[in-house]
Amino acid sequence: MRILTAKQIKKVEELAFEKYFTEAQLMKTAGEQCAKRIIKTFGDEIKGQKVCVVCGNGKNAGDGFVIAKILLEYGADAQIVLADKYPSIAEPIMYFDEAQDAGVPVTEFAEADLNSAALIVDCIFGIGFHGEAKEPFSTVIKAINASGAKVVAVDTPSGTDATYGTAVCAVRADVTIAISTLKFCHVTPPANDFCGKTFVVNIGIPEDCYKDGYTETVSKQAVKACFTRRNVNSNKGQNGHQLNICGSYNMPGAAVICAKASLKTGVGLLKCLFPKSIYPVLTSHLIQPLFAPMSENEDKTLSMGALNHIMEEIKWADSIALGCGIGNNDDTQVICNQVIKESEVPVVIDADGINSIVLNINVLSAAKAPVVLTPHPGEMARLIGESVSYVQQNRVKCAKDFAKQHNAVIVLKGANTVITDGKDVFINTTGNAGMAMGGTGDMLTGMIASFIAQGISPFDAAKCAVYIHGMCGDITAKEISTLGMTVDDMLELLGALMIEFE
Repeated sequence: MRILTAKQIKKVEELAFEKYFTEAQLMKTAGEQCAKRIIKTFGDEIKGQKVCVVCGNGKNAGDGFVIAKILLEYGADAQIVLADKYPSIAEPIMYFDEAQDAGVPVTEFAEADLNSAALIVDCIFGIGFHGEAKEPFSTVIKAINASGAKVVAVDTPSGTDATYGTAVCAVRADVTIAISTLKFCHVTPPANDFCGKTFVVNIGIPEDCYKDGYTETVSKQAVKACFTRRNVNSNKGQNGHQLNICGSYNMPGAAVICAKASLKTGVGLLKCLFPKSIYPVLTSHLIQPLFAPMSENEDKTLSMGALNHIMEEIKWADSIALGCGIGNNDDTQVICNQVIKESEVPVVIDADGINSIVLNINVLSAAKAPVVLTPHPGEMARLIGESVSYVQQNRVKCAKDFAKQHNAVIVLKGANTVITDGKDVFINTTGNAGMAMGGTGDMLTGMIASFIAQGISPFDAAKCAVYIHGMCGDITAKEISTLGMTVDDMLELLGALMIEFE
């Protein structure tokens, strides 16, 4: 699904007006489709109940007037609440008059009782909003949030910036109904936290009104297309050799999680390379991989003395997972830099693998093979020398610019993970807050490297792994809870989940 900026969707609508619709027609259709979605979502909960459709004085209000009329006809006690002035634009005025003629009462905000509403529909600001809500709108927004009612935002929660995802004083919605396409406020922080559950409604704009090159979400259909059914005569050697360079005395679990994720997603042969002191931990949790214990330093991380052995091992692999739990010191920095420079197969770099190249970022330009980096916002901030806040406010730009500059695939983790090769950008919409725990990143790294070893391109492998990883988290959360779920629970489910992609 496409994700558009405010400028892009306005151009789409302008083309639709030129070729197919009047603005009034499209406004009516938008209101009708939003009303249908509200009825489908809330149904009998709003029959006979007070529903306040809070409208501003722009074009977004026109959708609200259409919605109010339809909800009244459905059986809700719908009323229009004017946040500021009466409408002054021709199309909204037309639908305002129609709503009044149908018997929808109109109340000014100062006289309205939002606290008695079962549902509030937010139609204050549309995609043109930017900056910070001023009076009287800030007071209206605060009243909506304090009302205790369920809240539906039409297109975007008022107070959020559709393009940049900023939000200072904004409506906190339980449901957001995006019109035609997603906007960036639906998928980027902090605005995405104000959207609740987001639905997209189709208002009939033909495909030829859209151009190519938009940011898109990762779709299940596209992920399925990356997988092919295995040949009945295939053997383990044909299903990929993966080398995991992971783990240290303080973080052996990272190596275990990464390895289990690799195995659960179908890699043919897995070899785990690690400092020798964690051999008992790995062998007590893993029985399928090959093991390559290496010499270690006084910190019980991989030692520089193991470098020659490691360089020999990478010749065996079809993909490499590098960095999960390896620690960050002089030895691991040298090892990571050398692996990246010398490997002739794709390298997936996570955690301390990323931290190990911060002081020598140009090593990425020296790589012989594709590189995939999977930073969380803190690691991304270190890579580009900016604050975490800057990264979170510019997630797509940070990831895309870095990927383009360093010829890498970037997986910028977090809610709505960004995946880019510097040219195309995808945003993932699977996953949930229950996955915000240690170990999920190690799991993702193992999955990406596994898919690469099996022959999927690094960029597609990243998209597939991120989508399936989030899907696995969503199912686990439903079965257990977001608070109670663990990475082990996700790994337990992962193998069975792969049946959907065979």
